[in-house]
Amino acid sequence: MNKKDLMRMELIGMDTEVVSRGTFHGMRGMVVDETRNTLVLSTPEGERTVPKKANEFLFTYDEQGIAIQGSEILHRPEDRIKKVR
Repeated sequence: MNKKDLMRMELIGMDTEVVSRGTFHGMRGMVVDETRNTLVLSTPEGERTVPKKANEFLFTYDEQGIAIQGSEILHRPEDRIKKVR
């Protein structure tokens, strides 16, 4: 699995960690919702909304970690599949 393939997939249900520096650094959870600008993560502390812009996410797929800048997936989920090339 490469980065572009992951960016075309449905992100809901995937485990992720915020790896960028800042307020959300180190937050881990499962993606439970996605909008154009945010990911909603289910964490042990409850659901947290994380902005895509200015954050980097490390998604886990088949025990492989793939880092993606939030600005690269800054599309509505249904449009991301068409726009990511």
